[in-house]
Amino acid sequence: MTDYEKLHEECGVFGIYSDRDDENVAGSAYLALYALQHRGQMSCGIAVGDHGIIKSHKDNGLVPEVFTRDMLDSLGDGHIAVGHVRYGTSDNADRASAQPMVIRHVRGNIAICFNGQLTNARELRRELELSGAIFHTANDCEVIAYAFTRERLNAASTEEALAETMKKLKGAYSIVMMSAKKLLAARDPQGFRPLCVGKREGQYIFASESCALSTLNAEFVRDVEPGEILVASADGLTSLPALCGQNTGLCVFEFVYFARPDSVIDGAGVHEARQRAGSYLALEHPVAADVVVGVPDSGLDAALGFAKQSGIPYQMGFIKNRYVGRTFIEPTQKMREDAVRIKLSAIQSVVAGKRVVLVDDSIVRGTTCARIVNLLRDAGATEVHMRVSSPPFIHPCYFGTDVASEDKLIACRLHCDVDAIAKEIGVDSLGYLSVPDIQKIAAGSKCKFCVGCFTGHYPVDPPAKLPADKFESKYEEED
Repeated sequence: MTDYEKLHEECGVFGIYSDRDDENVAGSAYLALYALQHRGQMSCGIAVGDHGIIKSHKDNGLVPEVFTRDMLDSLGDGHIAVGHVRYGTSDNADRASAQPMVIRHVRGNIAICFNGQLTNARELRRELELSGAIFHTANDCEVIAYAFTRERLNAASTEEALAETMKKLKGAYSIVMMSAKKLLAARDPQGFRPLCVGKREGQYIFASESCALSTLNAEFVRDVEPGEILVASADGLTSLPALCGQNTGLCVFEFVYFARPDSVIDGAGVHEARQRAGSYLALEHPVAADVVVGVPDSGLDAALGFAKQSGIPYQMGFIKNRYVGRTFIEPTQKMREDAVRIKLSAIQSVVAGKRVVLVDDSIVRGTTCARIVNLLRDAGATEVHMRVSSPPFIHPCYFGTDVASEDKLIACRLHCDVDAIAKEIGVDSLGYLSVPDIQKIAAGSKCKFCVGCFTGHYPVDPPAKLPADKFESKYEEED
């Protein structure tokens, strides 16, 4: 399905610290970023540290496109590395916005990777600009880097400077940062974005998801707690509970859509959570049908859960073309409309003459969904009953999830009229998972969830809207 009609998460971060100086930490970062590629396909980068000397490379493209064997070799060996994969919107797709961000500073060089979105980035940026900072990107990571370097001038240590910086940040952030001798990881007090720590012989590893640890055959230790800073150094692993103990709000879509099914986030398995969502769907919205099919890939686990709970047989109803990448060209409206047929094909023998339950993780604009429904109709399905493993989107996200504007959200545009939505996408019936049940899908999770895009109620206050000319006019007067 077309990328602009699906949700996007901002990025994934990674860091590795070794007690040896001659480790191929760049190779480990490469493999880990491969495992995290689903979190961002626009750009990627790796920085390698050898006692304060930092070599880095970043560019637009997928991990295997950006990092050839020669490029990885050019980064050399070292004892610390950080890496990043990024999704970016069309208005900040330039190479300069790729991460890691490397800062040369009088108190030592650093490389920083960031995942999330600050709600007070504009205010911090203005404050820093008025004190002399010159920004080169619109990236929140650069705001954090400037704020950190200001604190580092007077702080006794890197972790102390990061703790002071965190007191000024509002919103969602998972940060991995390396200095000459240390690797640091920090998570915002609400825990909007996931971050975990693992280890293998002589090494500590931080990653957005535990699937990256599995790729490196590393042992999962635990999640970074919301508001916590972890420091890996020659002294081992130390914890600073800088801002712990606040109201948590992990983005529930980590379990619904963003994370890989084999990841464990804050104590709950993603695969199991998605099956549980499908099970709740079957209880909330039962239907008489012959077969349950899921939309690849994130709808498959929920479809399996729906089938198990309902007793309706589960079958693979679609084949996904694995060779259609993010750069698939759609130069005309007709080609855009037909793009879903390039990426998905319905299996006629599974759905022909059948009443089909179609399960997907979400409906955003509704156009792609309608085309998938047409695939089933064209393949001979007599009825199509859609079940969605999340509630309707009716509010924006301020914390790093690229939700379309409200006028583009089908549920918002049609005032959450389920019958009207069903008619527009061409299904015989439609059922969404309820807000109370989506909050229960990740049994055993240590965090509460942010469901603001469904309810309009967020774990922290969303950013205040400022007059467009408030800063500019003041700046011109001072000039």
